[in-house]
Amino acid sequence: MPHPLTPPRIYITSVEEGTVEDSYAPPKDGGPSLVGARTNESGPSAAAIPSIDLAMALSKQQLIMHPTNSDGALPLTSVGDSEWHCPVRAAVGDGGGENGAPQQYRRPASPADRSAATTMAMIARKCPSLERNWPVTSQPLALLIVFAFLWAVAYAILPPELSHPAGGLMRLVFLFVGAQACGILVSLTGLPDMLGMLFWGVLYANVGWADFAGYERVEVFLREMALVNIMLLAGLGLDYAALRILFRFIMQLTLIPTVAEVAAVAVLSHYLLALPWLWGVLLGLVETAISPNVVVTVLLRLKEERLGLNKGIHTLIIAMTSCNDVLAIFLFGVILGVIFSTGDLISQILQGPIGIVIGLVYGGLCGVALLYVPSYHAKYTNGLRFSMAALAGTLSVVGSKKVGYPSAGALGCIVTAFVAGTGWRKRPSTECNEVSMYLDLLWKFLKPVSFSLIGKEVNFSVLAGETVLYGAVTLLVAVLLRLIFSYLSTMGSELNWKEKAYVTLSGFPKATVQAALGPAALDLARSLNATEEYARAQTVLIVTVLAIIFTAPLGALLMIKLAPRWLKRSTDERTDQYS
Repeated sequence: MPHPLTPPRIYITSVEEGTVEDSYAPPKDGGPSLVGARTNESGPSAAAIPSIDLAMALSKQQLIMHPTNSDGALPLTSVGDSEWHCPVRAAVGDGGGENGAPQQYRRPASPADRSAATTMAMIARKCPSLERNWPVTSQPLALLIVFAFLWAVAYAILPPELSHPAGGLMRLVFLFVGAQACGILVSLTGLPDMLGMLFWGVLYANVGWADFAGYERVEVFLREMALVNIMLLAGLGLDYAALRILFRFIMQLTLIPTVAEVAAVAVLSHYLLALPWLWGVLLGLVETAISPNVVVTVLLRLKEERLGLNKGIHTLIIAMTSCNDVLAIFLFGVILGVIFSTGDLISQILQGPIGIVIGLVYGGLCGVALLYVPSYHAKYTNGLRFSMAALAGTLSVVGSKKVGYPSAGALGCIVTAFVAGTGWRKRPSTECNEVSMYLDLLWKFLKPVSFSLIGKEVNFSVLAGETVLYGAVTLLVAVLLRLIFSYLSTMGSELNWKEKAYVTLSGFPKATVQAALGPAALDLARSLNATEEYARAQTVLIVTVLAIIFTAPLGALLMIKLAPRWLKRSTDERTDQYS
């Protein structure tokens, strides 16, 4: 039981239109009426939501209103000459009343209170767009302010050569701040904010600002952190029941389109770009990978809007994306090793499967540990579980590279979150649901980092005319073939044609893996002083850049805009199959 002097946590009770009178309980036992008491806590007429800005609470209201108004407004009722109250209740367990029960909250209203309330209500009435958009717009604005404070602190404590705006570290910071600002501006037009972040990264690179001399490892680490974050969210979005039922379908969606796309790229690049067959296969493996950052970001947004939950489409797409990327990265490493003969062929072939086993074992152990440590009754259980999950994922990615099995990294993240999330779903929802919320908050910071760094890889100076033309043709034909074979792979499922088309479309965006694998062959050829292989690696990089430019923004835009038309909105959690 909380201390009797503990101040109550205040909640404003939202009241739907036409239900205000039902939201107030009649006096019990002849006692005084409690404004804001609820007749039915589980009913649809009102729901407790965390306290929001006063301008939101008082929008469209007069300062003094009768509590029985039925215009759907939040009443604000005078109590005598010096007190006022609105339909506010204290949260259970927060010292509101006896045994933590809800109680009416009232306090004397000073002239300053009345003046501020009147001013904010007037602003809300005169600026309806502010009232409607402020809860959404205020969040990215807060992130900008946080970035600004971080830079100010760095400027105050770091040596001048590190905090100077022209230095590599500050250029890196301004890349992320500018990406967040561009994302906000683009989102105001109704387009996905990731497009603005991607555009800022492209602009940053092509005006010569993307020179982070001395901080290349910081850049790589931040890119890896973004991948860790998105893979953990993807793992939490998977469901064991769905994977068991849809396993054959997932393998079908992974293998058939991948083989078709790689084969198309290999053939076309051999005849149009004069690449040897092995180099054509290498290019196809780079292009066939699906961007987890783009796809999972869109799916998280759709899950909030409850689109596609009734058919388990989220789990299906996330599993397909993960399997596709693991397969592409594994085969890419094998082919790259064969081309440059950096080691024994057998060891190169075995490296991928060994890495997959390492990722499965590591992720399984970490996931089981997260189920039991710390105790569910510990005071900071959710915060500690979030920290442990984030660090386990980070170690999976950076540690797998250190031991020479990079294919274990992303897989270890997904398995960790999948095993932990499967166990957490068996617990009461209040015990572990904050872990995913913390990961969502972390993604708000890493999202501009991820997409601006992807855009930074798009360098127009490396684009040669003929290579661009033939590369675009190769890319276009291969993507169309992938879409066709993806749709054919959905035949025999319970999805309708719109849902099949949406699952097919989810394989279109390409960005994250391409940004990581595209320069790999070029870096290796440069380190080995292989002139002929260096020219071929440049061709691979050019086509990779084209894939990012054409598919990442267009794929994200199509997935977001077509989802409300092609996916069914779930209104009842009991109908969600694999949410």
